[in-house]
Amino acid sequence: MAHLRLALLNAAHKDVSTRRNFRRELDADLEEFHCPSGELPDDFRYDGFVLTGSSASVYWDRQWIGQLKTWVGDAVQAGLPGLGVCFGHQLLADVMGGRVRAMGEYEIGYRSVEQDGRNRLFEGIDTEMTVFTTHSDHVLDAPPGATVIAANEYGIHGFRKDHVFAVQFHPEYDVETARSVTKGKADELTEDRIEDVLEGICAENSEAACEVKRVFDNFLEYVREVRVEGLETN
Repeated sequence: MAHLRLALLNAAHKDVSTRRNFRRELDADLEEFHCPSGELPDDFRYDGFVLTGSSASVYWDRQWIGQLKTWVGDAVQAGLPGLGVCFGHQLLADVMGGRVRAMGEYEIGYRSVEQDGRNRLFEGIDTEMTVFTTHSDHVLDAPPGATVIAANEYGIHGFRKDHVFAVQFHPEYDVETARSVTKGKADELTEDRIEDVLEGICAENSEAACEVKRVFDNFLEYVREVRVEGLETN
């Protein structure tokens, strides 16, 4: 079977580590679009799409965010399988009728998240997951008709609706990225908070969090099934 072709919607302003991380984890042919620069696919002739994290908020009044919402909404309506991560999780929720709000605080570092144990995105992953998080916005309400598939005390960490999956945490992060992102929060977090998070970026937590990288393989397997079903019905 031919390799999967995915649109990688890179919403990160500083996109070097984002590109590296997603290209490492996604075993597919990726056509990348840097969304803050106004880049978007011309059509929906892909097997699926992946929407990355960003330092932006989905409720900001920015031209590129509005254009991205339009493309993603149309892609969802076209039945294209999608996976959103962090900002991508929030934008998918917003586009599909959910609510995204500022938390008034930061969740950052390796955290514990509970998944429901029934959703295929988390097949082969422990019900209690160790994940790396960094966000100050969250999905307050999942889209109508969506199933919440992961959560912790900070709220919703994953949902699914139809062909769309979304997670608040960062399964693509490596230790280098986790450290760099944490150090970059100096204007938003106290020095003590940053040091506490950095202490938690250790081999034990990093190894535990590697388990959630399976979400990428699980998503790609789902996309393959959707493609086969489409070929069989055409």
